[in-house]
Amino acid sequence: MKKKYQNGFFIFGIIVLGIMVTQLDFAEVWQGLQHAGYWFFAVVALWAFLYIFNTATWYIIIRSQEKKPEDRVRIPFWWLYKVSVSGFALNYATPGGLMGGEPYRIMELKPKIGVERATSSVVLFVMTHIFSHFWFWLLSIPLFVFTQPTTTFMAIMLSLAGFFCLSAIWFFLSGYKKGLAVRVMRLLGYIPGLRKWADRYVAENAEQLQNIDRQIAALHNQDPKTFFTAVSSELLCRIFSALEVYFILLVLMPDANYLNCILIISFTTLFANMLFFMPLQLGGREGGFLMSVSGLGLTASAGIFVALIVRVRELIWTAIGLLLIKCFKQSDTEKQD
Repeated sequence: MKKKYQNGFFIFGIIVLGIMVTQLDFAEVWQGLQHAGYWFFAVVALWAFLYIFNTATWYIIIRSQEKKPEDRVRIPFWWLYKVSVSGFALNYATPGGLMGGEPYRIMELKPKIGVERATSSVVLFVMTHIFSHFWFWLLSIPLFVFTQPTTTFMAIMLSLAGFFCLSAIWFFLSGYKKGLAVRVMRLLGYIPGLRKWADRYVAENAEQLQNIDRQIAALHNQDPKTFFTAVSSELLCRIFSALEVYFILLVLMPDANYLNCILIISFTTLFANMLFFMPLQLGGREGGFLMSVSGLGLTASAGIFVALIVRVRELIWTAIGLLLIKCFKQSDTEKQD
């Protein structure tokens, strides 16, 4: 990636991060960190481990596209790890989520494998990342039914959530089979103000979009084992991410239940992703924690404490990811332009 673009991503992320930090109540944060003690460091370190799953998924997808000898390019796993962490940091800091991290990943990977493979691998990773969320939410429904008392209201809500998740899974499976690039660009044409641009873009880049769609479809249609491995890696990341809530709740209650933590993460991420347009899902994640812990019989103060620690952890990893943008060696970036 050219240095001016790299600096642009870095400066934008730092500005947004600074704005988000100013929204914190520093006295409350300090009190929460003192209460969490060494468990806070365990929470921060956990995400260094969880990002390995995300990177492994993307790495598997990139390798699955090596159909010809000339497609085989050495991409160091830990270089991809740094790009992945930085991409998530930009997503956290960007309203709308995918507006920052995904273009950055494509631009970093493009010099190594070309724009079409870079774009299709990033699109496939995003699809797999979101696809695993729907499976996680769907699997959490029977977990709730078997472990928690279920009222009529909750039964109705769980049924609606199940229908929503199954519909989304069907949509993504259809996208995996046929590709999504052309379909998404055509859908953009229905948005007021974007129709002319979308139609012109599809007309000018029809061949490239079709190639991207063929590469997307190849993962599911021609390599189902790799597809299953990629989805499983992301799903395991979702399950292990509940360790974060578990570590935090151990501060408040030594008898914390890990299954409850999975449900808390499931309900919280579902609610937070409904507010995807907000930077770092400000307010949405906190509201999700409050609703999920109260729904499982925990106190509101426990939900506030969990939300506070998670928010600080997110800010720390956002800062780490933004700093990693500037940590690439020259040989990895501008020398390839």
